[in-house]
Amino acid sequence: MKRNILIIGILVLVCSFSLAFITGCAKSPGVMMAEQEAVSAEGASSMEADAAAAKEAAAMREQTLRENLLAEAASLGDVYFDYDRYDLSAESRGVLSKLADWLIEHGDFEMTVEGHCDERGTTEYNLALGERRAEAAKAYLKNLGVDAARITTISYGEELPLDPGSTEDAWSKNRRDHFVIFLKNQ
Repeated sequence: MKRNILIIGILVLVCSFSLAFITGCAKSPGVMMAEQEAVSAEGASSMEADAAAAKEAAAMREQTLRENLLAEAASLGDVYFDYDRYDLSAESRGVLSKLADWLIEHGDFEMTVEGHCDERGTTEYNLALGERRAEAAKAYLKNLGVDAARITTISYGEELPLDPGSTEDAWSKNRRDHFVIFLKNQ
């Protein structure tokens, strides 16, 4: 009988210690909630970081696309004019036709037509001739369906030569319309 009491006493003691150990290690609801909130906040901040990274990647892709489109348009080139003329040659009309197609396809871009001249003639005369050259290109683009509101013109006359030489070859390079294409509202 003493033996049974001893076994029962040991069992009670072991159960008591086990119960104390189990309940002593349990986390209080406040601690558990704080840990859950920390995990939630960490997850939210991770999601915000992922969203910001995705947004930045999309902006980079869009910028690259824009740059590729502008390079494509720039590859169409300038149009050139004969001495003291502002009428468009067949070759110039071909370049402008491709440019018009590009502008119509990419409606979120605008353009400035820069009229240039060679160094012969007075500054005033060359500014006026450069303006007539730029306006001729604008009118042709408008006739091909490009909205005239998307095109501005400016004349630089002889002020910004492509080739600073004083030879017929240099002068022929300087008698041109140059096209600056840019995204609307920039």
